[in-house]
Amino acid sequence: MSLLQIESLNIALPSGADRALAVEDVSFTLDAGEILCIVGESGSGKSMSANALMGLLPEGVTAAGGSIRFQGQDILTLEEREMIALRGRDIAMIFQEPLSALNPLMRIGDQIAEVFEAHNLLTPPERRKRALELLHEVGLPDPETTIRAYPFQLSGGQRQRVVIAMALALEPKILIADEPTTALDVTTQAQILDLIEELRKNHGMAVLFITHDFGVVADIADRVIVMQTGKVVEAGAADDVLLNPEHPYTRALLDAIPGLSFHQGKQSPEDEVPILSVRDLSMTFTSRTSGFFVKPRRVDAVQNATFDLFKGETIGIVGESGSGKSTLGRCLVRLLNPQKGVVEIGGQDISKIKGEALHQHRRRIQMVFQDPYSSLNPRARIGTILTDGLIAYGDDKQTARTRAQELLTLVGLDPTAIERFPHEFSGGQRQRVGIARALALNPEVIVADEAVSALDVSIQAQILDLLADLKSQLNLSMIFITHDLRVAAQVCDRIIVMQRGKMVEFGPSAQVLGAPQTDYTKSLLDAIPGKDHERALAAQREAAR
Repeated sequence: MSLLQIESLNIALPSGADRALAVEDVSFTLDAGEILCIVGESGSGKSMSANALMGLLPEGVTAAGGSIRFQGQDILTLEEREMIALRGRDIAMIFQEPLSALNPLMRIGDQIAEVFEAHNLLTPPERRKRALELLHEVGLPDPETTIRAYPFQLSGGQRQRVVIAMALALEPKILIADEPTTALDVTTQAQILDLIEELRKNHGMAVLFITHDFGVVADIADRVIVMQTGKVVEAGAADDVLLNPEHPYTRALLDAIPGLSFHQGKQSPEDEVPILSVRDLSMTFTSRTSGFFVKPRRVDAVQNATFDLFKGETIGIVGESGSGKSTLGRCLVRLLNPQKGVVEIGGQDISKIKGEALHQHRRRIQMVFQDPYSSLNPRARIGTILTDGLIAYGDDKQTARTRAQELLTLVGLDPTAIERFPHEFSGGQRQRVGIARALALNPEVIVADEAVSALDVSIQAQILDLLADLKSQLNLSMIFITHDLRVAAQVCDRIIVMQRGKMVEFGPSAQVLGAPQTDYTKSLLDAIPGKDHERALAAQREAAR
């Protein structure tokens, strides 16, 4: 008998939603020691199914039929106190965003100990000892220091390991992993996937892994379920679904995954004047840890970055979290003030200008941020978001409003969207608004900081196509910051590889990613999920010719 049996599950949405059921007639099983991946785009119902299993459905969303049987007991019939006893002890969950899942005001050790306290297990000294053991088990460096740290003092990958440690604390029989690697760089992602696989083997847990990334699926899944608008459209063994998909939706998701095929780089004449020139740019962060007699902590985030960007060119900046790529981008747009170096646009050094000169510079280089929801004012209508910059630079309200409507059309949105608020859009639509805002002032350079990293593969493909179209139409120059080497290969003319603040490799995309010169670049390429699947698929296509 399967450890988990879900039969004909229906989950009803509140009235006024875009459809009546978030999940419709979903059935599947999960066996002990098995990794089952649920794949689909945002809104497919995959996370809602997991929330029903944990008894964590949002307010107004209810299970409207079917059953969820764990070891023969229907979870949907349990009282809340019974669910509290079940959570953590028998079924645990790793959430997508560890920073929001962790209490920012509590030390890491206290948060892990709280899991035992909630179930009245162990004494305080025993809880601390077990917390240290768990931090060791999930591979965190220096657990004695980490246990006293706060979440903000850890990297994204380290925070995700802490969340995994909390989920493992009571040795559950089922581990639910809801998009645990989506926003992580490739090497950290590979480490987290290896960790989950190792823990599955060591503890004999069943793993329900929710993702939109078929590369991840190819690396870890035993079986796969594909969901679309609340329904299961395909299910089967991982190899069968990945290599021989039957449903058009599954094929579309697989086709949307960018391959490691290289963009034909723009050839710039030797005598062409760069639109952006960076020389020896450096940025150092210094912070005092604790106490007057403790040396300040120094982080050389960017060290002597030097490169030229030409008209119509896209330069990619890749590297792990903490490599300095986002810091470099923020220095270019002067959200951070670099300590040293030169940043020239049109022959003018803008690295140290202030006041009105800086105000005039900002319209020449604009930024598209990673998370469009947090970068857009939730209380402002889209019209206000798009016209504020134009009005600040002298346009009257009507001219600015007309320009805003033109921008919405340009990025593929209806001009009537000008009256709506950010929360009324999907993630991909919000990112289109973010791109429209960046284009409002007709900038010469766009800095896109992880602009597609948190999007579904099909939405990601749409945004990348949009950026390519806009670049062609407007002859834009772009700095494209990403941790996804497949995306970098697809859109970038040249690529900068950064490690610990230094540019360790720089050249045409085909050279850097096709024939890397440094061990670090090779390690990034080796960590790309789904490489074996790509090779198998290529061999299959070659055999079919």
